[in-house]
Amino acid sequence: MSELVKIVDSLENKLSKLLHKLELLQQANQKLETELVSARNDKDETIKTVSEWEQKYNSLKLANSMLGSNTNKTEAKLKINTLIRELDHCITQLAE
Repeated sequence: MSELVKIVDSLENKLSKLLHKLELLQQANQKLETELVSARNDKDETIKTVSEWEQKYNSLKLANSMLGSNTNKTEAKLKINTLIRELDHCITQLAE
C-alpha cells in the first residue's frame, strides 16, 4: 500500500509540474501573440508611411518637371495628357 501512495504522490507531483509548465507556456504564447500583433501593426504603419512618401515624391517630381526641369518633361506631358483625357471622358459623361 505504501508503494501505491508513493506512486500517487509522484504522479501528483509530476502533474503539478506539468500544469505549471503549461501555465508558463500559455503566458509565453500570449506574450508572443501580443508581440506579433504589435509587429503587424508596425509593419502596416510602415507600409502606409512608405506609400505616402512615394505619393509625395511623385507629386514633387511632377511639379519639378512642370517648373521646367528637362529630366521629367516627357513624364509631365504624359501625365497632363492622361488628366486631359480623363476630363474629356467626364465631360462626355455629363453631356449625355
